Amino acid sequence: MKRIVRHIPVLLPQVLEVLNPQPGQVIVDCTLGLGGHAAEIVSRLRPTGKLIGIDFDPNHIALARAKLLARDPTGQSWALFHNNFAALPTILAEAGIERVDGLLADLGVGSPQIDNPARGFSYRQPGPLDMRMDPTRGQPAATLVNRLSERDLADALLELGDETDAPQIARLIVERRQATPITTTQDLMALVCEARDFTLERAAGAKLHPAARTFQALRILVNRELANLDRLLAVLPACLKPGGTAALISFHSGEDRRVKIAFRQGERDGTYAAISPDPVMAEPEEQETNPRSRSAKLRWARTPRNC
Repeated sequence: MKRIVRHIPVLLPQVLEVLNPQPGQVIVDCTLGLGGHAAEIVSRLRPTGKLIGIDFDPNHIALARAKLLARDPTGQSWALFHNNFAALPTILAEAGIERVDGLLADLGVGSPQIDNPARGFSYRQPGPLDMRMDPTRGQPAATLVNRLSERDLADALLELGDETDAPQIARLIVERRQATPITTTQDLMALVCEARDFTLERAAGAKLHPAARTFQALRILVNRELANLDRLLAVLPACLKPGGTAALISFHSGEDRRVKIAFRQGERDGTYAAISPDPVMAEPEEQETNPRSRSAKLRWARTPRNC
């Protein structure tokens, strides 16, 4: 029987190899999650280094703090910030740090967010159609689904979810919401299945659920994930020390494309001295035990030592 390990950090050995954390260094984890990457990095930075942890989800901050306390109960080697990584320069200034030796960003949604029906990320579990990574700010997915025009919905589903049936899905959403607002994950899931001519029974057994791409697109839209990534890529070089390394893990073609283009452009203009020639992928064993790792792509970039 296949053993599935949940809530484990993706590509952990590869991240540690690329960043190579050393005592005395300062490294930023832009996407704390449950603190899996951060805990291993802190163990290597101690006693004189420091990890700056950032997460948009306040629940993640609390969970990661518990894990980091187990590695360093004094808290001297880490500091956590509830914020968006797009505000990286502001966060570093608040921490009293000018530039860092390394940076990690594990993009996308976390397993705990998907597994909690109340957060509204999952098409497999009934819950409010929310999808906000920070539930204290922004508009939930239900607001966008019931407000956006048919054209805007279709464009978002195609661009952010690679959903080829986007026009049919958007058309049915707009038609049905006129009678009854779409407010739950099950409302939306059933509509997408109908638009794509899937019965609920057939959908449940599909290798890729017919609503998966629609839910992905809405999550990215709700949390402005691509705009935030663009901002991070723009400010990143100025936040790295000479010889500093950035490691970004993406799970969606739109994310990976942005990272690849930014790193290649940076190598051409001298912003980066070296970049990963190809994305680093999970080993077969990790893909077997951690399905989330199958679509993970790690790209890294390193600044010149004399910058």
